[in-house]
Amino acid sequence: MRLSVLDQVPISQDSSPEEAIDNTIKLAKITEDLGFTRYWVAEHHNTNGLASSSPEILMTRLASETASIRIGSGGVLLPQYAPLKVAENFRMLEVMYPNRIDLGLGRSPGGSNETRLALTDHIQKSMSLFPRQLEELYGFLYDELPKDHPFFTVKASPRTKTNPPIWVLGLSERGATNAANIGAGFTYGHFINPTKGKESIAAYKDKFKPNKNFQEPQVTVCIFVICAETEEKSEELALSQDLWLLRVEKGIGTRVPSVEEAKSKTYTKEEQVIIDRNRKRCIVGTPESVKKQLEEIQVSYDCDEFMIITNIYSFEEKVNSYQLLAKTLFN
Repeated sequence: MRLSVLDQVPISQDSSPEEAIDNTIKLAKITEDLGFTRYWVAEHHNTNGLASSSPEILMTRLASETASIRIGSGGVLLPQYAPLKVAENFRMLEVMYPNRIDLGLGRSPGGSNETRLALTDHIQKSMSLFPRQLEELYGFLYDELPKDHPFFTVKASPRTKTNPPIWVLGLSERGATNAANIGAGFTYGHFINPTKGKESIAAYKDKFKPNKNFQEPQVTVCIFVICAETEEKSEELALSQDLWLLRVEKGIGTRVPSVEEAKSKTYTKEEQVIIDRNRKRCIVGTPESVKKQLEEIQVSYDCDEFMIITNIYSFEEKVNSYQLLAKTLFN
């Protein structure tokens, strides 16, 4: 089983974006030393709780601070951008850090309708264009646009010897099909929707079309994980993420609260239902318990790699969670 990291660069309560970015750089170095395969950073806009608004820029810093771990986006919100510009950004990264860059793409609007319009400079772009954008992006990266394409003579620069592989993040068979059609890797977002993984991954593998991107299907599964030495400790740490997810869903605050704040909160029945539902997106427990649950999902989903996301208040406890996972799963 391979383990990787998805980092949304969450900002803890009473902290700052600068500290969150600094912690991301530290965590990338730590997880590289631990033997993790990839380190991907997300893209979010118009939020005061997540600091990763420009994955391409953050990736440059992370790649410069590490030596071997693959650095990627999880993911660039392609519907808001021009495929040519995305291709050139990632070719530039590939020139600087050859064979270490992953181009992860998402179909999300990136926030509210106003936020999306600000990103597209007032242009109304249909989300249904995503499959066409994927094909154009592949064409620009690998110089394979059809001769009758209006941009056939446009070549993405710089002209690299290698290209970053494309990955598509998805939550359903639609996302799986989009990935399969262009020979991309598929990252299933269990941490968002834990109910469609088995059929989505099966559909991806069934429909996969090999090309210069990948010759064989490549699957990762992204999941929230909180690991500690005891069940009691892991459950205590999870209170922070429980309240954070609840507030994100309600849109009433997105900085990660402390365990103490979460303990002092009294939840309504409706809020407790949401928390219980969100726990299906997570694995919480001791190293042995987490390993067992990951292995069960691995068998169910037929996957070989997990991207671990841990959004808790304490950076030190977050690091400890990744260290415990590596010690248990890599030894």
